Amino acid sequence: MKKVNIAIISYGRIGRVHMKNLVASPYYNVIMVCDIVKPDDFETEYPEISFVSEYAEVLANPDVDAVLIGTPTSLHPMQIKAAAEAGKHVFCEKPLGSSMKESLKAYEAVRKSGVIIQTGFNRRFDDDFLAIKSRISEIGEPQILKITSRDPGMPPIEYVEKSGGLFMDMTIHDFDMARYMFGEVKSIFVQAAALVEPAITTYGDVDTAIITLTFENGAIGVIDNSRQAVYGYDQRIEVFGSKGMLQNDNHLESNTVLSSKAGVFSEKPQHFFLERYLKSYDTELTYFAKSILDESPVVCTMEDGIMAVKIAQAAQKSYQIGSTVVLSNS
Repeated sequence: MKKVNIAIISYGRIGRVHMKNLVASPYYNVIMVCDIVKPDDFETEYPEISFVSEYAEVLANPDVDAVLIGTPTSLHPMQIKAAAEAGKHVFCEKPLGSSMKESLKAYEAVRKSGVIIQTGFNRRFDDDFLAIKSRISEIGEPQILKITSRDPGMPPIEYVEKSGGLFMDMTIHDFDMARYMFGEVKSIFVQAAALVEPAITTYGDVDTAIITLTFENGAIGVIDNSRQAVYGYDQRIEVFGSKGMLQNDNHLESNTVLSSKAGVFSEKPQHFFLERYLKSYDTELTYFAKSILDESPVVCTMEDGIMAVKIAQAAQKSYQIGSTVVLSNS
């Protein structure tokens, strides 16, 4: 069976998650990892995989078919462009970039090269969201979308400083899911504040938001975000229409429920995204491989990634000016 020879660019937390999935996958050979710092245990754990510190070495290697980019957001457009010009297929973690101008330059390079690129919105590959998407016609005309997305706790302030802000770092998953379910967003209105950690306002950021979306098809959506849900990782979605409703609730630490005279008690939601979406990280890479090997359609395109960035930027603007922002989907 033919496999995709892939290199991982950045070996941080998400790079390590992808590494475990890739080395176990029947669709990939991991032949290189690129990062500034080489972990002490890397050679022991992966003795047959080359570790380099320069991205140029990866792109110059004729054996590399594809790169998986998990570097900081600001580097994504430059690295996508370079990979496309080198003829390498690209899997890029969200978001595609913090600069729309640079992202569009990367898009043009990808278009000219003809390489395959997939954006890493892993929630599209989650079984629950896939089930709703596959049955969404059953609700009739879409009317209301509700997404709840709340983290269990604030990230370190050092992360907030470089994250790009709540809308670009966290809510961007929800923006992509909103488009995936109901189509293009026409306008957005944001109310937000720093209710968990006021210090993040130093970086122009917020940790709590209510976001109202109006879709091109006339439907209305609402997203609520918080950086701190003390009971766990809160991930829920509901789609409502003229013929009914579909919804998914949280994944719990255990499905066991105690019912007694004192009350009914269930477990809390799973603690964080690595537990909740672990399988979807593996599934998205399978889809990427099949796009390369079998020419299957790309499920989450670069265009999808660009549109999510546009919505995130519009959300930031709406928060800053305190009024509705109309999007251009061109």
